[in-house]
Amino acid sequence: MDLNIIWFFLVGILIIGYAILDGFDLGVGSVYLFAKFQERDIARNSIAPVWDGNEVWLVTGGGALFAAFPMVYATVFSGFYLALILLLFALIFRAVSLELRNHFQKESTKTLFDWIFSISSILAIVLFGVAVGNVLSGLDLNKSGDYIGTFFDLLNPYSILVGVLAFFMLSYQGTVWLFLKTEGEFQQKVKNWAKVYWSGYFILFLLCTILAYMFHKNLFNNYLANPFMFLIPLLGLVFMVASLIRIQRNNPLCAFIASSLSIATIILSAYLSLFPNLIIAKNNPAYSLTIYNASSTQLTLETMLIIAIIGMPLVLIYTIYSYKIFHGKTKSEEGY
Repeated sequence: MDLNIIWFFLVGILIIGYAILDGFDLGVGSVYLFAKFQERDIARNSIAPVWDGNEVWLVTGGGALFAAFPMVYATVFSGFYLALILLLFALIFRAVSLELRNHFQKESTKTLFDWIFSISSILAIVLFGVAVGNVLSGLDLNKSGDYIGTFFDLLNPYSILVGVLAFFMLSYQGTVWLFLKTEGEFQQKVKNWAKVYWSGYFILFLLCTILAYMFHKNLFNNYLANPFMFLIPLLGLVFMVASLIRIQRNNPLCAFIASSLSIATIILSAYLSLFPNLIIAKNNPAYSLTIYNASSTQLTLETMLIIAIIGMPLVLIYTIYSYKIFHGKTKSEEGY
């Protein structure tokens, strides 16, 4: 296996790690306003010790993409410039609202920060999803690999649908996390939310898959050439169903593990459908950015691989340690 392929999978692992970890705290934010005012303390405190650590995976993933495939990084960050600015503001407002809420005594001020936290979480999820939808459906690129479309071209029906799928996927992940971290009446309420979001997650995944086959058949080329790969999205469905069953049987830890595995396999399915492309040029396939024509030099890939071999385990150890320290049920008086 050459270095370009290794880096293709390393970037994919970081994307999956971010989707699972920051996915649940973004998901908590998206369902946050359905909780009573007193219950919001529990929801917020359940993610307070770990949310900023989860975002390390986003920074690491962006850094890995820049180091290994700089042309892809340049195309995405220039083509999605306005969308990424909106995403940046959403993440900033989300962090500020989470940090500042309890520095004020008035309930009305706290409620304002609650709305900012929830709306910015939803906006971030949808923007991430729309970006993924555009990567899957392809972008208008010139021969230099530059995006030549407009911002409104990014708001095409399929990409918006993927954005809605992301909303239900991560909202479900957030409710499963809350189901794991809460107890009593609030936990039963969260259990009912989870069933609703699971339905949207399941239906939209099937719908996006069917529409991809109808309008973006190139995404199935790798699967048709290697039929065993169909096991990956099938596993995603199995984990999805298993998660709901575990919720119904009041087994929150297994439900969260199954939900996380469903996200991992579904994202992996979409990611592998691109290989060896990273950005598909829908106007002219010859302009597509692949793991070869958009990569750094072999020396850079070798050097960065050594750094990754040292750095990624440290991130993983830090993540595991932080979750071990803050395991167990969350109380309203704990945390921020």
